[in-house]
Amino acid sequence: MISSSPVLNTEEEKKLEIEKEVESQVADTEWDECKRIQPWKDQITVRGLVVSMVIGIMYSIIAMKLNLSAGIVPNFNVSAALLAFLFVRSWTKVLHKAGFMSKPFTRQENTIIQTCAVSCYSIAVHGGFASYLLGLNRKTYELSGMGAEGNNPNTVRDPGFGWMTSFLFVVCFVGLFILIPLRKIMIVDLKLAFPSGLATAVLINGFHTQGDKTAKKQVGGFLKYFSISFLWGFFKWFFSGTQGCGFAQFPTFGLQAWKQTFYFDFNMTYVGAGMICPHLVNLSLLLGAALSFGMIWPLIDRRKGDWFPTNLDESNMKALYGYKVFLTVALILGDGLYNFVKILVSSFLSVLEKIKNRKNAISADQQGDHPEELKQKEVFLRDNISMWIGTGGYIVLSVISIIVIPLMFPQLKWFYVVVAYILAPSLAFCNAYGTGLTDMNMAYNYGKVALFVLAAISGRDNGVVAGLVGCGLVKSVVSVACTLMHDFKTAYYTCTSPKAMFICQIIGTALGCVIAPLSFFLFYKAFDVGNPHGEFKAPYALIYRNMAILGVEGFSALPHHCLQLCYGFFAFAVAVNMVRDLSPKRIGKWMPLPMVMAIPFLVGAYFAIDMCLGSLVVYVWPKLNPKKAEAMIPATASGLICGEGLWALPASILALAKINPPICMKFFASNRA
Repeated sequence: MISSSPVLNTEEEKKLEIEKEVESQVADTEWDECKRIQPWKDQITVRGLVVSMVIGIMYSIIAMKLNLSAGIVPNFNVSAALLAFLFVRSWTKVLHKAGFMSKPFTRQENTIIQTCAVSCYSIAVHGGFASYLLGLNRKTYELSGMGAEGNNPNTVRDPGFGWMTSFLFVVCFVGLFILIPLRKIMIVDLKLAFPSGLATAVLINGFHTQGDKTAKKQVGGFLKYFSISFLWGFFKWFFSGTQGCGFAQFPTFGLQAWKQTFYFDFNMTYVGAGMICPHLVNLSLLLGAALSFGMIWPLIDRRKGDWFPTNLDESNMKALYGYKVFLTVALILGDGLYNFVKILVSSFLSVLEKIKNRKNAISADQQGDHPEELKQKEVFLRDNISMWIGTGGYIVLSVISIIVIPLMFPQLKWFYVVVAYILAPSLAFCNAYGTGLTDMNMAYNYGKVALFVLAAISGRDNGVVAGLVGCGLVKSVVSVACTLMHDFKTAYYTCTSPKAMFICQIIGTALGCVIAPLSFFLFYKAFDVGNPHGEFKAPYALIYRNMAILGVEGFSALPHHCLQLCYGFFAFAVAVNMVRDLSPKRIGKWMPLPMVMAIPFLVGAYFAIDMCLGSLVVYVWPKLNPKKAEAMIPATASGLICGEGLWALPASILALAKINPPICMKFFASNRA
């Protein structure tokens, strides 16, 4: 015992010395990397583009599955950055063991990969495949009520790879150029927070300072949960012979609850998504499910024969389904309009305050800038993107769009497109500025305003198509511009060249314009997309089409007593937001999100239960093992999302090949004959 103590002491001293050395290396790494930044051309690598394409394809398929099933897609930016880090780090390790030298993997390359991948799969999320573009198809037309005023047969356009891809190429690239002249003002001068972009930068910087041991654990954790999730999806497939079969219809809380969609459907993708989404989002989903399927729909269903005829089909817009759609629309519009006005007002007041205090702010910034901040500014401004590129690119692409879109959709007149592109720069700036302050991308609300205005002024024959296409045009431009600003913020804090990042944005967007339609048709050809009783309900396609019909017809489109209920739900959404903003923080933080509550109104409760299980895991794990949870939660969530999410690819191929699952597992009451 006595003789061993000196040995232990010397070992402990060595460990302490090593730990101090590591800590000093971690503290100096970011500053050292900023001092030896590679030229922007060297930050774009072949392996980076390959990894970007792989991650972009993966998340395009996963995002499309989530979009077409429940309509809610979490932010995958952090997950994409983590996968980029894990893939390239594993790649370099394998090459090193094989005796090959590889280029060092830097945070700049990590940022470039994440940017390219995000811009690729963002097209699958915001491209309208589950909303305004799918809202043009025949099934959505039939569900919206054939023969209804404004809902004419000439407003139908079924999905096609050619026209969808062309539409995306025409509208998506415009947004990339629109805010380039303002990037210095928004990122450097105004110092807007862009919280998601900043959080991604902090995580990327953390990945490159955490050491090989943690990275190895994250790789192992990702592969473990990816395998479990993928194999579980494969196992579930055997029992899902026909619609309504399998573990996805497991009556977890009893058959009566199952009839009202309250059950756990064993979907690991949604459990992983729940681990990424904030607790408030998941609890708002559960509250919306309890309100709608637990209380409101059963009460309205009892009025059958009084409020609506008993002989109507369940999916008829004048029956219960109409109440589901329009009350969902009322909640979304109430929440959207409140936040739209709030962010416009707060942005305007913030601009006035910054102009008022401009001189003081400049002197304070000059005094407060650290060497790291000065270097970040230098890198961000060194590789300048000419204002002429932004202005010229926007004008040329806008002219192309003004010519092409009316040819593709004659219902949308060319002068409406001209007005949209004249207003687009100010709309994009307002949205990006508001997002920089609040992290809320309101592009969908700008799109809805365009939808209602164009549907109303285009008339009954053209209103639905003009509204849906105009919505897509405005939403795409504003959303892409906002995503670009988020990525500029990430580039600023990781000392990544904005020129390299912009080029990868263009590459990623071009890939997304092809990959997203292919991902969509993978599901559209293999499954019954848009069936309100199936797995892929695509709820927002019906919602957006009915918004357009509402813009054309006015309130005559609503079922009996639906207008009064819509007033109530609209007021509820506004009131909840006002309580959140005006009450003390201890009360406001518990207020639900009306926009999120609206989703299960149409979809059901099952996916909300999945996501709340993910929240429970994130809540309990840090209490049991804080250090492990911090490192492993992103890897675990990514593995669960990617595993069963990518099972959709072989499942679609099997469905296209007419290979059906061999077993149908269903559940019945024991007293059923």
